[in-house]
Amino acid sequence: MTRVAAIDCGTNSIRLLVADADPATGELVALDRRMTIVRLGQGVDRTGRLAPEALERTFAACREYAEIIKEHGAEKLRFVATSASRDAENRDEFVSGVVDILGVEPEVITGDQEAEFSFTGATRELTGRDDLTRPFLVVDIGGGSTEFVVGGDHVAAARSVDVGCVRMTERHLVHDGKVSDPPTEERIAAMRADIEAALDLAERTVPLREAHTLVGLAGSVTTVSAIAQDLPEYDSARIHHSRISHDRVREITGRLLRSTHAERAAIPSMHPGRVDVIGAGALVLLSIMERIGAEEVVVSEHDILDGIAWSVA
Repeated sequence: MTRVAAIDCGTNSIRLLVADADPATGELVALDRRMTIVRLGQGVDRTGRLAPEALERTFAACREYAEIIKEHGAEKLRFVATSASRDAENRDEFVSGVVDILGVEPEVITGDQEAEFSFTGATRELTGRDDLTRPFLVVDIGGGSTEFVVGGDHVAAARSVDVGCVRMTERHLVHDGKVSDPPTEERIAAMRADIEAALDLAERTVPLREAHTLVGLAGSVTTVSAIAQDLPEYDSARIHHSRISHDRVREITGRLLRSTHAERAAIPSMHPGRVDVIGAGALVLLSIMERIGAEEVVVSEHDILDGIAWSVA
């Protein structure tokens, strides 16, 4: 076993996994897995820059993670940064801050690399299951981008498009500096059109409709699963490998988009950092399911973070 640490810094959240990995057996034993909402991508779609307060929130989380990595004695660390830091003009400021705190340079990976890590993390433990038919379509709905990967034992095609829960919320649901509460039908329709255009782009290189099993990753999907199960609190064990029908996703998406901030915040399994962006994230998931005719989505708690850990091991 090799003790490794992996950090995934996205548009909305930063996450840490410390795990013991055995490449020979394919076993990955998580010792510490945590997530912090930092909204690194706050305003990036509009300004093209990482906001000072967003950088400070992210650096505060990095300092906390540095202590955890040290406590567990991880031998190797890989820090991967995704959509927000790809887009920002001042990404050098972000890079230097991470190096100062963690001693490693964040790898600002491409969307295609992001997709590869997501696929590995999500499917490594699904291979060989009789109840799931390959090829898989792995969909990682992030804050700023969504990754689409089709493959069986290996990746066959992958594409990243700039549609995510934070980007869609800021682009379509914010009015006078506040999230519409609830949004108008016109705003929802404009957001849906943007999502459909992104799906058109993804389909140019990824055969989305050829997949037999849809696997959904990241906070928007896992939160929809928690709501679908009426969980009294967020429960990773019950969410991991749960299945949500298309009808249930459609019902939940409609409810989230019609609800107020207070109503969404009152959902027991809702993370406070997802209250304003969950409606957009759910709509991305629903749009994908309708595009490919998926009757259900298999939800995975194992995603890009696990893929990064495997790459270190």
